[in-house]
Amino acid sequence: MNIDQADPAELAALRVAFAVDDGGESALGWDAVRAFEAEHGVVLPEPYRTFVAEVSDGSFQGPPEYGLVGLAELPSDWGDDGARRDLAEPFPLTRQWLWEEEDAPYPDQDPEAVVEQVLHHGSVVLGTDGCAMNWHLVVTGPQRGRIWLVTDVGAMPFGAESGGTTCAPGFAGWVAHWAAGKEWFDAA
Repeated sequence: MNIDQADPAELAALRVAFAVDDGGESALGWDAVRAFEAEHGVVLPEPYRTFVAEVSDGSFQGPPEYGLVGLAELPSDWGDDGARRDLAEPFPLTRQWLWEEEDAPYPDQDPEAVVEQVLHHGSVVLGTDGCAMNWHLVVTGPQRGRIWLVTDVGAMPFGAESGGTTCAPGFAGWVAHWAAGKEWFDAA
C-alpha cells in the first residue's frame, strides 16, 4: 500500500469499479482537492486523493451500503454538522477498541475524550452502512491511509492484517473488496 504515490493499477481498478456512475463528471479536479487540503491542513492519502480529483467525488452505488459520500460531506445519519471535525489532528487509535466493553486504550486520558477524537480527528468519512456504522479513511496519524469502521460501540481497522477480512489495506483494497461482492468481514 503506497499512500504517497498513486498506483496506476489501483487507479484503473477504481475507474472500473465506478465506471457505471458518471464517467468522472463528479470528480472534484485537482484545484478543489488542493484547496480542501490547504483548508484542513492535510494531504489526502493515495489513491483516494487521485480518485476524488479525477474519478468521482462520491457515488450512489457504494461502497458502503448508502453510497460513498463526497470529500467534504458527512453521511445523512451523522447527527451534527461536523463543525468539531479537525482533520489535521491525528486519528488517535492504532488498534481496535470496543469502548462499550474495554477500558480506554490510553489510561491517562478520559475515555469520552478519546471517543470524541475517534469521531472527529484525523479522518474523512467515506460513508455509512446505517445505524451509526461509518467508514473512515485516516488522513493523519500513524494509521494514515487505513480504513476504519467506527460505530456507536467501538472502532476497528479494516484490512487483512487486522483480521476479520481478506482485503488489502487502504482505500483501493476496501473498494476492491466491495466491488468483488464480498462480505465486509469474510475471514474465518
